Amino acid sequence: MLRVANCSGFYGDRLSAAREMVEGGPIDVLTGDWLAELTMLILAGNRAKGRPGYATTFLRQLEEVLGTCVERGVRIVSNAGGLDPAGCAGAVAGLADRLGLRVRVAHVTGDDLSGRDLRDARDPDTGERPAATPLTANAYLGGRPIAAALSAGADVVVTGRVTDAALVTGPGIWRYGWRPDDHDALAGSVVAGHVIECGCQATGGNYAFFREVPDPARCGFPLVELAADGSCVVTKHPGTGGLVSVGTVTAQLLYEIGSPRYLGPDAVARFDTIELEQQGPDRVRISGVRGEAPPPDLKVALTYPAGYRNTMTLVLTGLDIEAKARLAEEAVWARVPKETFDEVHVELVPLGAGLSPAGGTALLRITVLDADPGKAGRVFSSAVVETALASYPGCYALTPPGNATPYGVYRPALIPAETVRPRVWLDGEEVGGDDAGPYGPGAPGRPDGPEAPGRPEPAPPGVGDDLVTEPVPPGVGDGLETVRTPLGTIVGARSGDKGGDANLGVWVSTPERFGWLTGHLTAERLARLLPAVAGLRIERFELPSLLALNFVVHGLLGRGVSAGTRLDAQAKALGEELRAALTDVPRALL
Repeated sequence: MLRVANCSGFYGDRLSAAREMVEGGPIDVLTGDWLAELTMLILAGNRAKGRPGYATTFLRQLEEVLGTCVERGVRIVSNAGGLDPAGCAGAVAGLADRLGLRVRVAHVTGDDLSGRDLRDARDPDTGERPAATPLTANAYLGGRPIAAALSAGADVVVTGRVTDAALVTGPGIWRYGWRPDDHDALAGSVVAGHVIECGCQATGGNYAFFREVPDPARCGFPLVELAADGSCVVTKHPGTGGLVSVGTVTAQLLYEIGSPRYLGPDAVARFDTIELEQQGPDRVRISGVRGEAPPPDLKVALTYPAGYRNTMTLVLTGLDIEAKARLAEEAVWARVPKETFDEVHVELVPLGAGLSPAGGTALLRITVLDADPGKAGRVFSSAVVETALASYPGCYALTPPGNATPYGVYRPALIPAETVRPRVWLDGEEVGGDDAGPYGPGAPGRPDGPEAPGRPEPAPPGVGDDLVTEPVPPGVGDGLETVRTPLGTIVGARSGDKGGDANLGVWVSTPERFGWLTGHLTAERLARLLPAVAGLRIERFELPSLLALNFVVHGLLGRGVSAGTRLDAQAKALGEELRAALTDVPRALL
């Protein structure tokens, strides 16, 4: 058994988490995820200003635990290297010297494709090549280079862009010697990595049924007990707050996924084969995961500077909310014409229970995007302020006039895996490359040719498409008495973003409820329950073993990342919006 613990789900997570995981109980490997699409833009901005291109909070956490980890033989694996794994590894070595510790530090490179001719890269949907030179371009590497670093004797492994799950898959390969064609075991480790990569989201954080979670303010971070066959038990240290249940694990499994075939550079994990079992308090076993050979391409994260943005928020109160919103807009555009901006987005957000004929309160968010920082800055925000005494009754703003801020966009791409060469360095010297890969058709267990299994299949066009893995069974409760109630009375949900798309996973607790859910919650009904997604292409997938459905809403978040203009720019609350929507549920299921 290999005990792998997480201490970070994003750049900015709880700084005490590393110490809590090291001191809270026995572990073999301490991991942390610091990177997201937005993080790469942030790090690029830091680097342009002469600051480190890696996550500096990793070093703050490490300072508290490095000595204890060396003493206990706990290995440390993190993607905090960001855009400068070598610089981060050097900083770790410097920290070890200051602490008087003998530590072997490895770093993984090869993911950074910036400055390289990307003629082999293509858009996963259109097949087109990148139209411009990106600010950052990073391929998602897998776990094998991490395993090579650990096998070479590294105490600390720092990577750049790897898949989030690779932080668990790599140690699994190192401990159990999995070959590239051990697809089931590798896929199991991918699932384990996906569960713990977002920290407390697996232990009751952000959980739909949060009232079930004890002491959530002191939620413990998760760890997995990973077995040689790729199965695992998700748990947390005793005495910590939070909850590990089939529900909390299901919620995280549904977070930011697409089809049940979860693609990765080490294996394709079939999420529709996952079996969950509550083994005891705060212990959930994951087993049965089937794997397939990985696709012949690697995903690449491309980021681009896109211009400048600014948002002003006005508050509307009382009667005639929509009419007041129209007046507010007219007053602003009379001072600075709407057509002069590259993009304009207006969002009217009801507060509380929403708007009614008797009145209410709402936010009017006006966002402009433009290549000119002055126009998007003071020209726009001052124009909004100038309307303060010549607009709707009760006019006031939540935002003062201010300058525009730069924003960037994220674009995914695919590149032939064989063109990417991971490199592993230990204490500044390169470790043999064969152990770090290889990627591409020459790797054992990797398919050759464009028709090989594992290549992502393009989704068919059309609004409201229902893409399911198995025929939908008849809805349980058909013809029975129904009750008009919020869907969240019996349905849990979790949602998130992938670039400009949003994912929304929903689950229930019994097969009877799932039988009803599969027949009731179609893509068409989702669009009726959530008007914001109407008119967008929706994919729908079933995961019967998890009693869950997953929806992918294409284009909800525009260009995504820092270009998103919705109040909920990363669709974190989309699932809760759905749970609050009223629908007809059979009384027998309540």
